[in-house]
Amino acid sequence: MKKVQVSIVMGSKSDLEVVQETVNILKNFGVGYEVKVLSAHRTPQALVKHVEGLPKRGVKIVIAAAGMSAALAGCVAAHTVLPVIGIPVDTRTLTGLDSLLSTVQMPKGIPVACMSIGKSGAQNAGILACQILALQDNTLKKKMQQFKKDMAQAIKKIKVKL
Repeated sequence: MKKVQVSIVMGSKSDLEVVQETVNILKNFGVGYEVKVLSAHRTPQALVKHVEGLPKRGVKIVIAAAGMSAALAGCVAAHTVLPVIGIPVDTRTLTGLDSLLSTVQMPKGIPVACMSIGKSGAQNAGILACQILALQDNTLKKKMQQFKKDMAQAIKKIKVKL
């Protein structure tokens, strides 16, 4: 198993369907990761303990996925100097708008890179994590460059018939 560089924390097990998109990206790029269920509201002490121990373990980035009040990313960011990427999870009640606003509205000094709601945001969280890691990893940088080229080629191949 690769050394864990990205710690993915989700507020509940129900967030796994969205987080799976992040995991798929990290696997595709060969980045080591872990996934934990820790709630900002139900397990705050365990969350803080986990977050504070990440740098000692060599973890470089935290991705936090949560729905509803979505305090998770902000709580993580308050307890670390590591980059934190927030994924607002779509919800039944407000379709994720509640999660988005909770994740993006951070007070000064507590930055969270907030992605879009749901699965596309989860994919982008994985990509952004890889881009950050690629700043110090030339092999990963080359993979990211190829990924961008492949996306461009896929678009160029699209033929529209009217």
